[in-house]
Amino acid sequence: MTAAAESIEALKVAARAADDMQGTNLLAVDASDIMGLIDGFLVVSAHNERLVNAIVDEVEDKLREELGIKPLRREGRAEGRWVLLDFGDIVVHVQHEEDRAFYALDRLWGEAPRIELGLDSEVGAVDVAGAEADYQTITPAEDLMNQREDD
Repeated sequence: MTAAAESIEALKVAARAADDMQGTNLLAVDASDIMGLIDGFLVVSAHNERLVNAIVDEVEDKLREELGIKPLRREGRAEGRWVLLDFGDIVVHVQHEEDRAFYALDRLWGEAPRIELGLDSEVGAVDVAGAEADYQTITPAEDLMNQREDD
């Protein structure tokens, strides 16, 4: 089972919004097989608290404008260090760079397939030892195949 085409598109819209607001080290992961509760999530880094909140605002705006999706829950907005946006099928984590390094979600989800975003700010995944991880990546061609299977 892979993430639904709609969820992959939502992750890509969120990623483009984060990229437009200077988000860095974007990582999208297909969590559908591992979690079952969500299709995927996006992790984004920001240099400071103000930028974390600006990215969060842009992601919310773009998902609402382009896909009609609103967050079901938002956690951490007041602190501006790690904001979690729960959209139901996808979750977006916007983290201050220091928190991202400390909590290491990239390593925690290292076995999950990555979703290719096609952005320059997309992260090269690393494993626990710091070497490039052997990720399965969902490419645009596979996205198209998933859409056909859903029809």
